[in-house]
Amino acid sequence: QVQLVESGGDLVQPGGSLRLSCAASGSIESIYTMGWYRQAPGKQRELVARITSGGGTNYADSVRGRFTVSRDTAKSTVYLQMNSLKPEDTAVYSCMMLIVVQGRFGAQNYWGQGTQVTVSS
Repeated sequence: QVQLVESGGDLVQPGGSLRLSCAASGSIESIYTMGWYRQAPGKQRELVARITSGGGTNYADSVRGRFTVSRDTAKSTVYLQMNSLKPEDTAVYSCMMLIVVQGRFGAQNYWGQGTQVTVSS
């Protein structure tokens, strides 16, 4: 009933920039928190950044000052602007949204399929 589709992952050189997008579709009543997570090979998935429905944000220490999360609630879309990319940012990036589905009670987490970001020269 709800689908999240990411785009924007790519191969980029160190110091470069990328912008990820994640759009939700389906029978959506409302969306609360939107966020980005990443998982590098051999590592656990970690929170990168998230943004509440009120616009409050928080970031992982490793990306603060380089990445910016934003949202367009009318488009059910969350963005991640990534600047000054480093090789250690290489990972599969997945979006997450806390969504209330039409006709249902309560919110649930929904995940995108992930998009690969590779930072290498």
